Amino acid sequence: RAVRDMSLPKLVGPDVPLFNALCGDLFPGCEMPTVDYGDLLGAIKDSLTEDNLQHNANIILKVIQTYEAKACRHGNMLVGKTMTGKTTAWKTLQKAHLALKKAKKAGWEKVTTYIVNPKAFSLGELFGEYNLVTREWTDGTLSSCMREACADEKPDLKWILMDGPVDTLWIESMNTVLDDNKLLTLISGERISMPPMVKCLFEVEDLSVASPATVSRLPPPGA
Repeated sequence: RAVRDMSLPKLVGPDVPLFNALCGDLFPGCEMPTVDYGDLLGAIKDSLTEDNLQHNANIILKVIQTYEAKACRHGNMLVGKTMTGKTTAWKTLQKAHLALKKAKKAGWEKVTTYIVNPKAFSLGELFGEYNLVTREWTDGTLSSCMREACADEKPDLKWILMDGPVDTLWIESMNTVLDDNKLLTLISGERISMPPMVKCLFEVEDLSVASPATVSRLPPPGA
């Protein structure tokens, strides 16, 4: 099940039968267990209905895959063209969390999001920089969001959402955040440590300019 859950989300449609055949060869006679998502599945469908969206099997699957990926790793990427359901997937999951929290279901917390378009800022505006004349430190947008989220000790989940193209100018600075160190290191010397309640989510169109170092730190895309 672990191999299936972590590999299927990154495959395109034509590759799924091949993957299933390979799993059948590796694990002969094994039947894939059916997972009962119970309360989560009901909350997902209620959230879609609330947003006047159809209960499409593909979008429900992507929401569940996003949930499973976030349960395994603190950094995830939703990859796909515009209008393919990336935003719908994470927003539906966020609403499902809130609905289950309001219903007082054990193990569920509401989700607070911090949305940043990394391409709307320069590198200094994103992570912070020193004024070369006054030597004063100016905090960056992303570093400020990270500090606020990581300092919040409430059990609520916090998602730092980067909604914009990936490029080597800014994503390489996130590598220490995405690996097991879970640290955002600023040029001021400050280190912001991510607690378990804080997760990173990237919403991108493709990974054409992402380095292998970045991709290897992320689980399979959820869309």
